[in-house]
Amino acid sequence: MNNFRIAKIIIVFSSLSYLSVSFLRNYNSPENIEKRCILKFEKDFKNNLETSHEEWNQILDLADNNYLKCMGIPQY
Repeated sequence: MNNFRIAKIIIVFSSLSYLSVSFLRNYNSPENIEKRCILKFEKDFKNNLETSHEEWNQILDLADNNYLKCMGIPQY
């Protein structure tokens, strides 16, 4: 009976470890990082009709910099 309990604990621990590694590998894939960054900064790219051309360019530059930072691309 004690061996069965130890086997259950080992199986549960191994399963949780495998699932967590699989989740992190999928979560940190380049495609998922890009999707999260696009959704995070999508609101910055919406053009308001009352915004001047100069102000809109500043908004786009800021959003572009934030997107590059989110993606982990070095900025020059």
